[in-house]
Amino acid sequence: MKNVKWINVLIPVASVLLSLVIGCIIMIILGSNPFIALQYLWIGAFGNLTNLGTTLTRATPLIFTGLCACFAYRCGVFNLGGEGQFIMGSILACVVATQTGLTGLPAVLLSLVAGTIAGGLWAMVPGLLKIYRGQNEMIISIMLNYVATLFMGVLYTNWLRDGSVPQTASVPLESRLTKLFGLRVTTAFLLALLAGAAIYYFLFHTSKGFQLRAVGLNMTAAEFNGFAVRRYLLISFVVSGMIAGLGGSAELLGTQYYLINGYANGYGFDGVAMALIGQLHPIATIVVAIFFAALRVGSTTMQVVTGVPTSVSDIIQALVIVFTVAGLAMVKLPEFKAAVAKLTAKKEAA
Repeated sequence: MKNVKWINVLIPVASVLLSLVIGCIIMIILGSNPFIALQYLWIGAFGNLTNLGTTLTRATPLIFTGLCACFAYRCGVFNLGGEGQFIMGSILACVVATQTGLTGLPAVLLSLVAGTIAGGLWAMVPGLLKIYRGQNEMIISIMLNYVATLFMGVLYTNWLRDGSVPQTASVPLESRLTKLFGLRVTTAFLLALLAGAAIYYFLFHTSKGFQLRAVGLNMTAAEFNGFAVRRYLLISFVVSGMIAGLGGSAELLGTQYYLINGYANGYGFDGVAMALIGQLHPIATIVVAIFFAALRVGSTTMQVVTGVPTSVSDIIQALVIVFTVAGLAMVKLPEFKAAVAKLTAKKEAA
């Protein structure tokens, strides 16, 4: 069992290294020096405080949606509606910040709370339908993503449209999140780190967290042992939605400031990828999100200096996901487990 755990840790690391190797081969085929390209990729992401701030800013929404998926999956449910819950959190935060007349700290706090609640309520819908009607939560949560996106479209093109521009009014300056050290990154990143730490503590250092993980590992066994399985399933949906909703409200108050076409596009499925690569571990999910953000931010500098297109960075990201998912599937095969057990037995005998 210990060997299998080590393999689960090594698979994402090996996937990243193998993806980078393939990326370097593609750079060589394109006629570029891969070492120089990777150097400028690093510089573009972490070369100075400005670039570091941009990377952490890009990582923040990925962290929130990744934690959203991580918490739900730990309870054995598949919440693919992180994007919709993220958007609903942004919508409520936008309404509070721009329509209530509140400004300053009260507006910030109320916006964050409203966004968090909105995300939780939006996630409750597939949870209730799964628990009481036996519906497939993956399909319902995905469909609710489109509903949230279309509802946001109604707001910025009609109900809350700001003049002739298809967008909502901007969040007032005094109601925006504080920037850290004068950089682009705001306190939203600190909220993401605190959320990750809180989820880690709850899942791995509390009895309720242990029971939630037990439900995720085997619902039938958990029910026979007296666990309130339905309650834990609903809690996992609501809490995961609240995490995404908090992320949406923090993103709006800290970076975006208004709703517009294309906002939050792809954040939900990116978050699922972060959680899977991070082995459904909150801290590892945060690290993976920062890594992917670094690839996306640094690829621009790499293209400008070396001529390597940003699509190479996209290929590396896709390969990391493919290799990680394939590796995790391989580890669960009975043949692989038998081979590991055989090697372990030989080692102990020797």
